[in-house]
Amino acid sequence: MIGSDNIVSAFSVDHVVNLTGLSKGQIAYWDKTGFFQPNYGIENRRSPYSRIYSFRDVVGLRTIAILRNVHRISLQQLRRVAENLSHLSGDLWSATKLYVLNKQVHFKEPETGMVRGAVDGQFTMIELVRIADDVAEKVKQLRKRSPEQIGKAERHRFVARNAWVIAGTRIPVKAIQNFHAAGYTVAQILKEYPTLKPEDVRAALSHVDGKIASSA
Repeated sequence: MIGSDNIVSAFSVDHVVNLTGLSKGQIAYWDKTGFFQPNYGIENRRSPYSRIYSFRDVVGLRTIAILRNVHRISLQQLRRVAENLSHLSGDLWSATKLYVLNKQVHFKEPETGMVRGAVDGQFTMIELVRIADDVAEKVKQLRKRSPEQIGKAERHRFVARNAWVIAGTRIPVKAIQNFHAAGYTVAQILKEYPTLKPEDVRAALSHVDGKIASSA
């Protein structure tokens, strides 16, 4: 399905706050101190869009938020976990199976499949806490379009290479125009992009850069 590529894969700090429950201050401090830095960050953090997070980053930050706020794991211990498991790199908080027992973080050792303490190295058996599915559901909610976005186009620096797209999606206006030029009716175009509304298609067909839609 052509419309299936309508996936958010880069997230601003505001998105991360919404998806993880962390504050902007926490996110900025962890970035500054090197505890957790964005996958797409640039050197000058004062520049606009200087901190853009990947889906894996968001899962990792959501994991840390749960460890901090639900299981009351201290930031000091989380830093020690990050140091001891630094060989896992970016997979530590997003792809490693983590466990919690008595306010201590444990992980499944890839070589043996056994669970041991990330700090004390002791082996144990406890229940796994999974987070990625929860973040994916939150992202799905984040992608829901508001009524104000119907029938409009927009563009953003990190979406579809700054091309004009239907507001709230990654579907290029140009793609819809190309279908129409090939003889597709509005109804046929909607079959190709079932998430769109007739108003979206009509807006795309009448769109001239900078005239119909609001720019980001």
